[in-house]
Amino acid sequence: MKKAFTLSRQERLKSRKRIEQLFREGRSISVFPYRVLYLPVAVADTRLPTALQAGVAVSSKHFKKAVHRNKIKRLTREAYRLQKAGLQQKLIETGKQVMLFFIYTGRELPDFLLVKEKVQVILDKLIRVIDENRSAHT
Repeated sequence: MKKAFTLSRQERLKSRKRIEQLFREGRSISVFPYRVLYLPVAVADTRLPTALQAGVAVSSKHFKKAVHRNKIKRLTREAYRLQKAGLQQKLIETGKQVMLFFIYTGRELPDFLLVKEKVQVILDKLIRVIDENRSAHT
């Protein structure tokens, strides 16, 4: 039985090739203070071990101290981990796979409630995009 609310190694987007492909071919959603790149992957592509892979980045231009960048990344991953179940379920139902990349574009250190709220808005938008694509192809 798979545990709920986990973020395993297979669910993290770490491959340089996949990240470059995502930046080259992906589409984006902006919800301040985040910009999210996403790329639906063909179902026949078995290179993704799970239906959903995600990565997080914070600009060193805006946050000079690694402590602050790491805190924002931790908060983002935690908010994503707690709320990804709905999107993951939708992807499993439709038989699709998606790569996500969260880029924090704000200039101030956020609190967890703001991060959680914005990540939820982003995930809801992605669910709507997947539904629109599914209805367009049927």
